[in-house]
Amino acid sequence: MRWWDIDPVLELEKDLFPEDAWSRGMFWSELAHSRGPAATRRYVVAESDGRIVGYAGLAASGELADVQTIAVARDQQGSGLGGRLLTDLLRAATAFECREVMLECRVDNVRAQKLYERFGFAPIGFRRGYYQPGNVDALVMRLTDPSASVQGTEING
Repeated sequence: MRWWDIDPVLELEKDLFPEDAWSRGMFWSELAHSRGPAATRRYVVAESDGRIVGYAGLAASGELADVQTIAVARDQQGSGLGGRLLTDLLRAATAFECREVMLECRVDNVRAQKLYERFGFAPIGFRRGYYQPGNVDALVMRLTDPSASVQGTEING
């Protein structure tokens, strides 16, 4: 993801997460930490026919990484794009030498939970009222050894 991707990403963000969409400043802040030798972030976009149809981001700190966001346009859901984006993030976690990857997922987002479980993430707890202003709980999930989850997988397109 580059700065010029922020506006189309924000449109997708507002469509998919109307109550708790990230702000322009949040994306700028994350991208500021994604370049150079001291980078601690990895943000990617997926495009189809010249439009952004998905994006994802990961933050790394020491041996722990955190999936910050994964989003797939409604017309692309079920296409495998979410899995490809997650694979890219797990490869980044491996490159950052992280031993564990954490994430929060809305408790009502069963589709995303199933995706994460396919990659080896396991539920470890809840964060009550995490998603505001809707006051929706988050399921906290953890993956140990991200390198093992992406062995033999390839990202296409």
